[in-house]
Amino acid sequence: MFKPIDRRTALTNLALIIGGAALLPACDKPAGKASIALKKISIDADQEQFIADVAETIIPKTDTPGAKDLKVHLFVMKMVDDCFSPDDQKAFVDGLDKMAKQAKDKLGKPFGQATQQQREAFLTEIDNKKIQQKKDSQVKGKSGNATPQDDVLAFYSMVKGETIFGYTYSKYFMTKQIVYELVPGRYNPKLPVSQLKRVS
Repeated sequence: MFKPIDRRTALTNLALIIGGAALLPACDKPAGKASIALKKISIDADQEQFIADVAETIIPKTDTPGAKDLKVHLFVMKMVDDCFSPDDQKAFVDGLDKMAKQAKDKLGKPFGQATQQQREAFLTEIDNKKIQQKKDSQVKGKSGNATPQDDVLAFYSMVKGETIFGYTYSKYFMTKQIVYELVPGRYNPKLPVSQLKRVS
């Protein structure tokens, strides 16, 4: 014969079943995937970390939070996934892999393991290459033979632009770094210069 279950045991078992059911979706997530859902681009955890390291190198942590602290890399990924053309999305993913390989070959270690100075020097080289290519394109463009931007430069341009955009429009920046003043604001002819603040 079955032994009757008392109410306390039944409630304990029910709580365990409900808790287990709630954990199932988390267990179903494939290992190594990006931490946010993306529809059009495929990014794994290592690629996400690389994007975060590039963003952090562009806006590092000092006495203010860095890009990684504000999770700006997630904003970058979401913007590329939602707002960029299929060609740009392909260039982003292809350029990501190529740039990560270039960094490892040049620095002798993964980009994220290099020092801040090494990472900055590497990105400065890419910036200089981008400036030079832009000048060359302007010259060739006049003759109708503009050079297409390579994937690494395309990737870096997107990450840099969206990192700056995401950081300067973050809640932290808009509430802690920028003081909002309604335009036209107050008129105070005797305000000392030392009391002036940046306003948006």
